[in-house]
Amino acid sequence: MENSFILILCLTLLFASIVHGAIGFGFGMISTPIVALFTDMQTTILYMLIPTMGANIVSISSEGNFLEALKKFWFIITLMVIGSALGTVLLLYTNSNLFKLLLAAIIFLYLLQSVVKIEATFVSKYPKSSTYGLGIFGGMLSGLTNIVAPLMIMYTLELKYTRKDTVQLSNLCFLFTKIGQISVFLLHGSFTMEDFNISMIGLTATFIGMYLGIKVKKLIDAKLYVKILKVLLFIIASMLVFQTVQF
Repeated sequence: MENSFILILCLTLLFASIVHGAIGFGFGMISTPIVALFTDMQTTILYMLIPTMGANIVSISSEGNFLEALKKFWFIITLMVIGSALGTVLLLYTNSNLFKLLLAAIIFLYLLQSVVKIEATFVSKYPKSSTYGLGIFGGMLSGLTNIVAPLMIMYTLELKYTRKDTVQLSNLCFLFTKIGQISVFLLHGSFTMEDFNISMIGLTATFIGMYLGIKVKKLIDAKLYVKILKVLLFIIASMLVFQTVQF
């Protein structure tokens, strides 16, 4: 892998983890589309796995009650791991640039949710079916794009989960789906020692960023920061669409 790409990867992870540490979310949403601008989706997801796990572990630790949350959400987590494994297999055997369009579409949906209230009343009416849907379909999206925030937001809002439950559920789902994805990559022979070494460099950048983000947490206007990030996400998603269509 070229040194220029590794530098871009580390700077992206550093920036995304600073944001995540400062405002509590945004690591995958920011880092994945930026890295995808410089490589294919399979490579992007591969190098996101270990850094994403690192960011999730830090977030889970800060919230506490890990085992309690795991007992509460084990079923949907299991479904998401299965869905994520299916999505990863699809990614490995197709690796289509169309997945970049899917990534952009998920980001646009996330941005739309912040402007227009998207109701998903079927979630509260059919919670069991919705759990299966979010687990399998959401897991597949996570496997293909590393992002599942819009579906998770709709699901947790309709079921009236507390902020703490939402954060813990999101982080636990991401943590265990990444473990599942790494297993699939290893079984396929697509996760080499070079990939591991690059991932560990990325993980170091992630931990440094999380530390800095937590330190500056009280010094920033979180609401203004989120608005700026949404503009940035819109620009990045638009660039992904343009790049894919041009390709």
